[in-house]
Amino acid sequence: MLTRNCLLLFLWFVFDKGSLSLVRPPGPPLSRSRLGKENPRSLAGSMRNGASGFPRVKRGWVWNQFFVLEEYMGSDPQYVGKLHTDLDKGESEVKYTLMGEGAGSIFTIDATTGDIHALRSLDREVKPYYTLRAQAVDIDTNRPLEPESEFVIKVQDINDNEPKFLEGPYTASVPEMSPVGTYVMQVTATDADDPTYGNSARVVYSILHGQPYFSVDPKTGIIRTALPNMDREVKEQYQVLIQAKDMGGQLGGLAGTTTINITLSDVNDNPPRFSKSFFHLRVPESSAVGFAVGRIKAHDLDIGKNAEVEYNVVPGDGDNMFDIITSEHNQEGIIILKRPLDYETKKAYTFKVDASNAHLDPRFHSLGAFKDTATVKINVLDVDEPPVFTKPSYEMDVYEDSPVGDIIGAVTAQDLDASNSPVRYSIDWKSDLDSYFDIDPVEGTISTNELLDREHIAQHNITIVATKLNSPVLTSRVAVTIHVLDVNEFAPELAIPYESFVCENAKVGQVIQTFSAKDQDLPQNGHKFSFKPSEKDINNKNFTIRDFGNNTAGIVTLQSGFRRRSQKIYFLPVVIQDNGYPVQSSTGILTIRVCGCESDGSLLTCSAEAIFLPVGLSTGALIAILLCIIILLVIVVLYVGLRRQKKETLMTSKEDIRDNVIHYDDEGGGEEDTHAFDMGTLCNPKVIKEKLLKENRDLFRRDVKPETKTGKNQPPVSQDSADICNFINQRLKENDVDNSAPPYDSLATYAYEGEGSVAESLSSIESLVVDTNEDYDYLNEWGPRFKTLAGLFGEQSDTQSDTTTTTENRL
Repeated sequence: MLTRNCLLLFLWFVFDKGSLSLVRPPGPPLSRSRLGKENPRSLAGSMRNGASGFPRVKRGWVWNQFFVLEEYMGSDPQYVGKLHTDLDKGESEVKYTLMGEGAGSIFTIDATTGDIHALRSLDREVKPYYTLRAQAVDIDTNRPLEPESEFVIKVQDINDNEPKFLEGPYTASVPEMSPVGTYVMQVTATDADDPTYGNSARVVYSILHGQPYFSVDPKTGIIRTALPNMDREVKEQYQVLIQAKDMGGQLGGLAGTTTINITLSDVNDNPPRFSKSFFHLRVPESSAVGFAVGRIKAHDLDIGKNAEVEYNVVPGDGDNMFDIITSEHNQEGIIILKRPLDYETKKAYTFKVDASNAHLDPRFHSLGAFKDTATVKINVLDVDEPPVFTKPSYEMDVYEDSPVGDIIGAVTAQDLDASNSPVRYSIDWKSDLDSYFDIDPVEGTISTNELLDREHIAQHNITIVATKLNSPVLTSRVAVTIHVLDVNEFAPELAIPYESFVCENAKVGQVIQTFSAKDQDLPQNGHKFSFKPSEKDINNKNFTIRDFGNNTAGIVTLQSGFRRRSQKIYFLPVVIQDNGYPVQSSTGILTIRVCGCESDGSLLTCSAEAIFLPVGLSTGALIAILLCIIILLVIVVLYVGLRRQKKETLMTSKEDIRDNVIHYDDEGGGEEDTHAFDMGTLCNPKVIKEKLLKENRDLFRRDVKPETKTGKNQPPVSQDSADICNFINQRLKENDVDNSAPPYDSLATYAYEGEGSVAESLSSIESLVVDTNEDYDYLNEWGPRFKTLAGLFGEQSDTQSDTTTTTENRL
C-alpha cells in the first residue's frame, strides 16, 4: 500500500499541471555568494521592477499536491512530503516555514530540510483536505528568498465506513396478482468513503431474505416482484432483508442491511358467495311498510371497497312487495316490506336475490360473473288486527256560536279480519279536556257539546279511538282537526289612534293624513272596509273624509288659512263599515292639530308659545338671534370684570399697608452714554439751556453724535453745582411733607455717574452729605410693620454717612 501511494505521489508530481508552485521573481539567477551578500533593499527593488525590466526565467522551486493516509496508526509521525527550492544548495542557508490550517498542531515542517510530517491520525470524513502556505527565507536575515505560495494536503481515503440505509426500516405495498417485475420500491445506501478514489464507496445490493417472491437490482437497489399471481388471501405480509456491500461486492468489503415490510394490497379478484342457496323467513301481516322482514348475507374474501356487495330482488313474485338494501356495517342484505300485507289475500311469497360486487376489476372479467343467487321464501303470519279508519286524518268546519248538539261530521273504521267484528268510537279525553265535542259510539258522528268562540280558540285538535267489540285491546286512533269559522260580530275600528296635524298655510283639497282600519273577525275572503264622514258632521267646513277604495282613506282640507290663535285642535269623526253579514260599523275620532310649517310643508312647531313669535322667522333665524344675544352678554360681562379688576388693583384699601420697592435695574453704558443722552439734563433744563446759549453752543441731539470741535473742552458739571443741590433739596422737602403721595414706599436716587459725563457721577460714592435734622424716632411707635423702616432712618440719622439721597413716602 505504501509503495502504491509513493508511486501515485510521484506521478502526480510529474504530470499534474494544476499544482501549486512558489516561483522566484523575474531576474537573473542568484548565485550562492550573491544570495548571502545581496542587499535586501536592492533585492526587493529588483523584485518590484523585474517584471518590466528583466526576461522571464525558470521557476525557483516547485511542489505538487500532497497526500496523507487517513487513520494512520503508526508510532512515528507520518511523512507527508518535502519542500525544496533550487536556491537551497544544502549548506543550511535556507529556512522553510509553514503556515495555514493545522500548521504546528497537525502538520510540522523541518526548517532545514523542508520535510513535512503529520503529527496525528486524520479522518477524511471529518476534513478531506487542508490548505497551507509555505515560504523559504534566508536563515540569517529572514529575508524571503521565494514568494509565499499556497498548497493543499489531501487526506487519502481508506475503506473505513460501511454502507448505511439512513431511512430504514422501510414499508412498501404492491397489488396482489401483480405480474413478475412489478416495481415495489427503491432503497439507497450511503457510504461516507470517497467515491472518487478506489472502490471504497461503490455499493452493490443483494437480497438475503425474501426470495423467491422478490428481487433487487444490484446497482440501483430497485425491488421488484419475482413470482406471478401472489394472492393476498393466501399470504398478505412479506419481510425482505436487503444487504448493501461496498468495494463492489468484493471479498473484504464492508456491508450494511435493512428490512423492508411489503404488504400485498387487495384487488377485486373474488366474487361474493351466499352461505346457502335457500333462505326461509316469516313476517306478520300487521307489519308496517318499511319493516325489516329479515337478513341474508353473501361473503366476499376481498376487503375494503372490493368487498362491497350489491343486492337485488329478481323480478317475479315478490319484487312489488319486498325490497332489499345493503347494510353499511357488515354488508348484509336487509329485506324491507314495501306494501302492507294481508294474510287473507296472500299467505306466502317466493323470489330470488342476486349478490354482486359494486366495484369490478376488468382484469378478472374472464374468470366469470362476479355474482351469486339465492332463493328467499317469506310466509305471512295471520294476526288479529285493530280496526282501520277510512282516512289517515279528518278535517271538519263549524261556525262559532253554533247550538249545542249540532253535528259537525263523522269518522268511519272497520275490522278487516275475517271475523269482521263491530267497531265502537270514543274521544280521547286528553285531547278534549274541556269536553267541547261528543261522538256517537256506534255511528261515529261528532257534535258540539259547548258553545264555540273563534276569538278564544280558532282550531280544535281531537283524537278519535276505534275499538273492536270482540277484542277491546285492539284499538286504532285518528286525528280530527275542527276549524271554528268566524261570524261577523265585531265592528271595525281605526288601526291605531291617529293624531294628525295641518299647516297654517295648508291649501284647499290637501290630503293631510292617510289612515286604515282593523277588525277582530276572521275574514273569509279578506276584509273590505268603507269610510265616510259622520252624518252629524256632514256640514263640516274645515275637513272631510275621502275613501280611496283600498281599505284606506284620507283627511282632506276644505279651506285654507288655519290659525292656531283661533283654534288649535280639531276633532273629525269618521264612520267605518265592513262587508260582513250582518254588516258592522263604528265611529272613530281623528285628532287634527294646527301647526306652523315651512313653505315646503315641513313641520316647525305645534306649541302655543310659537304663536306670539313674529311671522316669517324660521327656526334657524331664531337660533342665530339667540346666539348673538348670548355673545353680546358674554362680552359685556368680561369687559365689566376686567375694569373692576383693574380698579381694585390700583385703588387698594387704606388698611392694606404694604412696603413696595420699585426697582429699576437699568445700568448705563458709562461714558459712552454721553453721546446718546445728555446727562446734564438732570440739572435745571432752563439753566443749562441759558448757559449753552451764552457759550454759543448748539443743543445736542440725542440720536446724532455731536461733531468734534477744536478748542477748549467745556469742563464737566461739578458735583457742587448750586442748581443740582437746590433741585435735590427741593425734591426732598416736597416728598417729606407731601401727604398725598401714593400708598406705597418709593425710592428715588439722584446722583452723578462718571467723570466723563456731562452730569458727572450719578453714584452715591463721593456724593454730598445731606444734613438733616429730622427725627424718625416716631416710626418706632407705629407698630411692628414699620420696625424695618425705623431702623433704616434711625441708622441714617446716627451715622450721617449715607451718600445716597432717598425720599421715602408713607401713606
